[in-house]
Amino acid sequence: MAEDASKKKEKSKSKIQEYIEAIIIAVLIAVFVRTFIVQAYKIPSRSMVPTLLVGDHLLVNKFIYGIKIPFLRNTLLPITDPQRGDIIVFIYPNDRSKDFIKRVIGVAGDKIEIKNKKIFLNGKEYTDSYGIYSDNVIYPSSIQPRDNFGPVTVPKESLFVMGDNRDESADSRYWGFVDLKDVEGKALIIYWSWNSEDKNLRWQRIGNLLN
Repeated sequence: MAEDASKKKEKSKSKIQEYIEAIIIAVLIAVFVRTFIVQAYKIPSRSMVPTLLVGDHLLVNKFIYGIKIPFLRNTLLPITDPQRGDIIVFIYPNDRSKDFIKRVIGVAGDKIEIKNKKIFLNGKEYTDSYGIYSDNVIYPSSIQPRDNFGPVTVPKESLFVMGDNRDESADSRYWGFVDLKDVEGKALIIYWSWNSEDKNLRWQRIGNLLN
């Protein structure tokens, strides 16, 4: 009887050990995936309207721009650099505890200038189908850089970014360039979208791939 009880006890310990090992492995895999491959983000502001709405939940491809060593931010396996038009997540330069999401407008060497809300890239007007302007007022650069800015040249290993909601976005016009080392990844897909004001699920947005 004592021998049977001992075997049952050992078997119980063995199962508990198996569960603990499985949990540890699952946590390690989750941490690896989140750190190096894909991560979820939630949109908290209107700066990327209409492309991204408040309450959109995204998956971000962290692998596409190369695997980065946490904290050091060095890239181990460079694959490609962000391109003009990419929607990227990056560490906010003025508060490194926060992540921002914007669209790449200029890459290293590009000359950027904004005249009366029109963007000029390397001397030519830059137009895209993503940017919107919600305010008819045009401010001179002496008041703020929103509508008239530059010219500036994007430094090496840097990016110039703007929100698609051009009149309601705090971006490179206000706080400068994004260091390539601080880019977390490229926005990939909307996997969930909740409208907190109307308390409803935006079914039509789920599964939308992001350009």
